[in-house]
Order: sequence, then C-alpha cells, then structure tokens
Amino acid sequence: MIGLILAFLLSFITTSLLIRYKKLHQKFSADSDFSGPQKFHQFPVPRVGGIGIALGAVFAILIRFSYGQGFGVETLLLLCAIPAFAIGMTEDITKKISVRARLIFTAIGAGLFVSLSHMRILGVGIPHIDSIISIPGVGGLLTIFAITGLSNAYNIIDGFNGLASMVGIITLLAIGYISYVLMDPLLMYTSLIMASAILGFFVWNYPRGLIFLGDGGAYLIGFWIACLSIILAYKHHEVSPWFCLMINGYPVIETLFSIYRRTIHQNKSPGQPDGMHFHTLIYRRILIKDQCDDHLFSANAKTAPYLWIMAGLSVMPATLFWNSTHILALSWFIFLSIYMWIYSRIVNFRTPFWMRIS
Repeated sequence: MIGLILAFLLSFITTSLLIRYKKLHQKFSADSDFSGPQKFHQFPVPRVGGIGIALGAVFAILIRFSYGQGFGVETLLLLCAIPAFAIGMTEDITKKISVRARLIFTAIGAGLFVSLSHMRILGVGIPHIDSIISIPGVGGLLTIFAITGLSNAYNIIDGFNGLASMVGIITLLAIGYISYVLMDPLLMYTSLIMASAILGFFVWNYPRGLIFLGDGGAYLIGFWIACLSIILAYKHHEVSPWFCLMINGYPVIETLFSIYRRTIHQNKSPGQPDGMHFHTLIYRRILIKDQCDDHLFSANAKTAPYLWIMAGLSVMPATLFWNSTHILALSWFIFLSIYMWIYSRIVNFRTPFWMRIS
C-alpha cells in the first residue's frame, strides 16, 4: 500500500511542479504546434507528463528494496522500458524524432524484455497458428512486435485530455484484478503502482489539460501494459491469450484501423498523422459545438468519456471470462463489429442519437 501511495504522490507532486514552473522549460517541453490534424489546444502546453509517471513508478519499485525485496519482474520491466521512454521523451523535447526511430528504440526495449525474462507469447488459442508460434524464435519475434505495437498504440490514442491515461488505468486495474484472483501479488503490485502513478498525472491532465502525457508517457504506459499482459499469460497458462488481446482491444483496433485507413484509403505512410481517428471524429462531429477552452468540461474534455466506455466494452468481458478462449474470441468479434458500426455511422454523418448527449 505504501508503494501505491508513493507512486501517486510523487507523480502528482512532480506533475504539479512541472506545471507551476512551466515558464522555465516550456521553450523545450511545450507543444506549441497548433496546425496538425490532431492538435486541438490553443495555447502552449508542456508535453512531459511522462516524467511524473516514470518517477512515481521508479520510487514505488525502489521502496521494495528497503523491505529486503530483491530484483523482480517489476525491476526488469522498469529497465527494459528505458529505451521506449527515453526516445519518447527525446521527441517531446526536440520534436524531431521520426516514428521509425521511436519504433526501433521501443523494439530494442521489447527485445531486452524477451531476452532477459525469457517470456514470450506461447500461442493464440488457434492450433495451426500455435504450431507456427512454437517454432524457435517465432514466439519471441511476435512478442517484440506486440510490445512495440501496443506502445505505439497508446501514442496514437493520446489525442484528448484524459483519454490514453484513463484507458491505461482501466486496463491496469483489470490486470491487477486477475493477478489478485490468481494470487500473484508481485504482478498485482507491478500493475497497480503504474495505475497509481498515472492517476497522479491524470488529475492534472483532466479535464483542463494543464499538461500532456507526451510520447514518453504514452510509450511508457503502452510498453508497461504490453509486458504485463505477456507476463500474465506466460506465468498462468489458465489465462486465455485472448484476454491479453481483449483488455487492449480499443488501442489495438484503433491502431490496426489507422494503418488500414492510411495505407489503403489515403495511399500514404501509416506513420503520417490524419484527422480520422475515432476520438477525432467524436470531437469534430458530435462535440465541436461545445468548444470553449474557458469551460471546465469543454468539447475536448467531453471526448474522452466516450472512449473510456468503448475501452470498457472490451475490458469488461475480458475480466469476466479471462479463462475462456471461445467466449473471448466471440467477444472480440462483437467488439470489433461495434467499433466499425459506430465509426461508419459517425463518418457518414449518421451519428446514433444516443451519442448526442452534449
């Protein structure tokens, strides 16, 4: 419990100091580019919120050593996350790091995780595919791809106040709960300290957006969740591999659909930003009329709850049926259908009436 409180307080205090003294560093840390298709703020905002989250997690892990706890999975995870966090923070400060470079560094961290922990994806619950994954090296490469992909996915959904951070908290709480059910206290602690650290940032980010998560924070959260998902399924074979997919359903589908949309429909690099993300459409076609930066719950702030619910539609069945591959596979296709149906309705200016609650 002390570790969880410490993670929250350090993140909360560090983030508040970054906001309080932003004039000292905003020349480097502020996101002052308002012209991009995914830019919805109207004044410079620091995008280094990941610093507070990282410090909260670091000290919550270090406190375990004061109780005589040795090197564990949480320490390994922290070390392996350094490349992803570092390259993200470098982008937040310089604004000059390409998507390819960020993915390479994240993949290096994922490779360290696989090589040092010896954990990997063992299968997906489909016999023919599992036989391929069982080939030496394939499972490890798939694991590196999955960790890198989810890390980038959290950067993709980080578009509005409180969006990526709360989705991360929801997912980490689900992992923590299943770890509790399986009586794995270390895995539960590792998930909850990150959730606490994110919460310390969240209270400053939502609803007013006084500081942004930034690439460093987004990559750190995505990397952490991806590794915990793999550890959970690897250590506890009763956990369905589809559980790992379902708890990350929203960011995974958003990323895959973004790649498809950009490469097939727009004929451009999947790394190029566009203004057609699910969260962007909700903002522009449902909530834009409420745009007012002086209002506590502006259109920006009202956007995230829509996607919190969307993420919950994926996390909830995963938590309830965590050991049933068949139910979770069915739930995945139901969730995918819901996502595609709502997206198509909004993009064709036929938004369901029950979504117009602003």
